[in-house]
Amino acid sequence: MKVLVTGSSGHLGEALVRSLKATEHEVFGIDIAPSPSTDAVGSIADRQFVHRSMRGVNAVLHTATLHKPHVATHSRHDFVDTNITGALNLLEEAVSAGARRFVFTSTTSVFGDALRPPVGQPAAWITEDVAPRPKNIYGVTKTAAEDLCQLFHRNHGLSCLVLRTSRFFPEEDDQKEVRDRYAHGNINANEFLYRRVDIEDVVSAHLLALEQAEAIGFDKYIISATTPFTQDDLADLRADAPAVLKRKAPEFEGLYAARGWRMFPEIERVYVNERARTCLGWKPKYDFHHVLKSLREDKDMRSPLAQLIGSKAYHSRSFAEGPYPIE
Repeated sequence: MKVLVTGSSGHLGEALVRSLKATEHEVFGIDIAPSPSTDAVGSIADRQFVHRSMRGVNAVLHTATLHKPHVATHSRHDFVDTNITGALNLLEEAVSAGARRFVFTSTTSVFGDALRPPVGQPAAWITEDVAPRPKNIYGVTKTAAEDLCQLFHRNHGLSCLVLRTSRFFPEEDDQKEVRDRYAHGNINANEFLYRRVDIEDVVSAHLLALEQAEAIGFDKYIISATTPFTQDDLADLRADAPAVLKRKAPEFEGLYAARGWRMFPEIERVYVNERARTCLGWKPKYDFHHVLKSLREDKDMRSPLAQLIGSKAYHSRSFAEGPYPIE
């Protein structure tokens, strides 16, 4: 099977190209930036470029996008061109080329304002049934692209699976107050409890979606590390997250203390991956239990693939106020 990977020079795109090349599949990578994992350089907003790239393609893994870090540096039209028009070009050309499978990398950012309950309310339990409430152009365009996927499944029979990934980027946190109070590794470790996923697990979810797309037809899945929390914990997570974690994993206190780490005082949302585990048979390996094991053994908590891909950054320049400017 020939698989087109868009965004092949990015974090996930490169990881997918590397992983697919170890299988029986033929892989063709496209990106606006050249790299060893990219076969053709161009924009998905360019319909003719997409048409040429789709020749002989049986399946598409669509990861190319403008991200949240681009909101303050790119126009809303840029986001529409890449995230909506680009997705539409790919979907239309996939149908024209006779491709049967389309996997779209979306984001938990589509939930937007639903991720932050009012003060005094329990943490939000985020499943696929929560209605998106985008809070910026990034979320709006990703939600629109999800709807295009559903439309092309409905009207053209194209099997489309949407994977809403949580954080897997290795860059510093965008919030200065968080960066100032917590070490980078501390932040990432905490996030594996409720909003982070390792790129190796993201890749495995995409490969499972690629394999099962035709049998499923259309669906959306949250791709995030398995949380140890349950709905019974939500009120306490908002009031005293360290106390909840102490009940779930008392070992964390000593391991954290040895590094001068701390748990966040509260958690306001929890991503739930049950549907992906049930429907795709996804078995993510990197969760908070893995984090604690890595701390016990004094090992890097990242997967070998995450360590190999490393950090790519979202911009060609640096910013004094953080990894990227905030809108």
